[in-house]
Parts: sequence; structure tokens; C-alpha cells
Amino acid sequence: MKNDYRNRMLPIVGALVAGGLMTGCGKKEQARPTPEVAVVILQPERVAITSELPGRTSAYLVAEVHPQVNGIVQKRLFTEGADVKEGEVLYQIDPRPYQAAVDTASAALARVEANLPAIRKRSERFKELLAINAVGQQDYDDVTAALKQAEAEAQALKAGVESAQINLGYTRITAPISGRIGKSSVTPGALATAYQGAAFATIQQLDQVYVDSPQSSAILLGIQRNLAANRYKGGTPEQAKVKLLLEDGTPYPQTGILKFSDVSVDPTTGSQILRMVFPNPHHVLLPGMYVRAVVEEGIADQAILVPQQGVTRDPKGNAIAMVVDGSGKVEQRTLKVDRAIGAKWLVTEGLNSGDKVVLEGLQKVRPGMAVTVVPFGAKPAPAAAK
Repeated sequence: MKNDYRNRMLPIVGALVAGGLMTGCGKKEQARPTPEVAVVILQPERVAITSELPGRTSAYLVAEVHPQVNGIVQKRLFTEGADVKEGEVLYQIDPRPYQAAVDTASAALARVEANLPAIRKRSERFKELLAINAVGQQDYDDVTAALKQAEAEAQALKAGVESAQINLGYTRITAPISGRIGKSSVTPGALATAYQGAAFATIQQLDQVYVDSPQSSAILLGIQRNLAANRYKGGTPEQAKVKLLLEDGTPYPQTGILKFSDVSVDPTTGSQILRMVFPNPHHVLLPGMYVRAVVEEGIADQAILVPQQGVTRDPKGNAIAMVVDGSGKVEQRTLKVDRAIGAKWLVTEGLNSGDKVVLEGLQKVRPGMAVTVVPFGAKPAPAAAK
């Protein structure tokens, strides 16, 4: 019975296996579709080459106001936060002790100067008498010495009068520079000590401001190298212009210039200070503000820009792009990128004008694979009606 059943089933199983094999062979014989990729054809572009550097503002000139004589502050003669002019009186220290010193020194000088004519005439008479041997040499020498002593004393007293007048002038504390003055640390009645450490007030000149940007020394070397080599049109150190973006992203209307870079590099951070100068006629920029400086390195007339989505990185970190060659096959290129400009990379090596860079379909292709090319952004063809 079992043998009969087996003999009946063998033809049926054989037929099923044969049918499956024929079906599998049919599937293998079906051609795989060519992958479709969206590409952009590169064309040279004229772009402005810039570097955006974060930084902070600082005053162009800063001067602390210190007393130079001791005394009681009688008056404060300025409004805190106002603009002051160089030489404007800010504080008045009690001048009476210093006026008295001037009067005393002047009186002593006047006393000596009153005696000088008589001593001088006596010296002249003794000189005439010495010529006819009417007086001795010793008498003449004594009169001459007395004259020189009186003249020296007069000179010393003149210096004393001048010193007393200088100290009297210091009782009027004036602004050393023009600018905006901050808050006062003293009020009338306070005791001033000559050359004390704590400043009475601070004046900052804001008609111009500095923008200091700490940056990697490698970045600054690249900027300086581009400017020095005139790599881009109009990109010389003397013509390097800088624009400014305020903290809220608003463009600052005035254009600044590169001033200098610091002469040393911070060994702990590897950074260097780049200093720029901006006009500030309306005092929009205040010390300590965070800003972003946009350094204009020049104009590139034949720049090769590729959308960032078409550039990836290999395991070593090198920038790569997939390019469709003339035969319709994919080729991998290793790129050298300079910087991002908007949503594109500025490519200095690896791509040329006319290259077809793959932007969409990267995950479906490998180098050497044949592909079907469509323009990037083109609308897909409508599906055929069944």
C-alpha cells in the first residue's frame, strides 16, 4: 500500500519542482531598472568671499579720572552718562590750602628779588674798585658769591611758586579726553587722596569703537594669507573691509576696517585676537556688546559652488561627491572645500565647470554604476494610465 502511494506522488512532486524552477529562472532573466539620480550641472559663479567672526566691542580710548592732590571734594560738575570735552572741569577740590601755598611761595620770591638789585650793584662797584686796588680780592669774591647765592635762591623760589601753582590747578579735576563719562564713585564732601587707586569716574571715547575677535590662529593665518596673496579680486590688506551684524542679526550701517592681529597666540586655546575699527557717530555700539564681524576677503569671479547636500564625508573625514561622467556612470571625487557660502560649499579642488554632481539618489548608487540622469528639482513625469 505504502509503495503504491509513493509511486503515485512522485510525478506530482516532480511537476511542482519543475514549475518552481521555471518560475525562478524567469525572474532572474528580468532586467533590473537603471537607478535614477537627480544632478546639478556646475557653473562658475561670481561671489563675495567673506569670513564671519564673533567678537565684542570695546571703547577706542578709555581714561580713568584720578585726583592728583589731597583735599575735600567741594563740587561735582558733570552729569553722569553725559558727553564731556577734553579739559572740561569735572570735580572741584577745596583750593584754599593750595592758594595759601602759592601766596607764601610768591611772597618769599618777592623778598629775594627785592634784594637782588642792591646786591648786583654792589658787586659791580666792587669790580671797579678792584681794578684800582681800592678793595681787596677777598672782599670782591665775597660780594660775588653773595650775588650768585641770591640769584640761586630766587630760582629755587620761582620753582616753588610754579609747583604750588600746579598743585592749585590740580584742585580742578578736568577730563583727560573727550568722550562719555560713566557714574561717579564720589560725592561732594568725600576725601580725595592724591593718585589713589580707585578712580573717581571713567571716560570712554565712543566716536569709534574696536571689535576684538578671538579666533583660531589657523583661521586667521588663512585670512591673512588670502589677503596678502591677493587671491581674490580686491582682497588686499589695505582694502579689507569689515561689515558688522548686531546681536539681534541687524546689519550695522557703518563699514569698518581691519586694524591688526595680536602679536602672540594664547598657548592654552591656540587663539589670536583680531582687532577691527568701526565708526560709531550715533553711539549705537557700546563697550561689551556681542557682535559678528563679516570680513570681506574679496570677489571670486570663477567660484565653483556645490550644494551641501551633494557633499558627504568618507571614514577619514575627506569631503567626497558623486559625479556622473560622460558615459553615464558614477564617479567618486575627493574634494577640497574652503568654506560654506549660504547653503553651498566653495570647492577649490576636485570639481570643475560642467560636472554633473549627484544631489538625490546617493543611497542607490556606487562608483562605476550606470545611472539615469534627471535635472535636480525637475517634476516627476506623470504615471501612465493603466
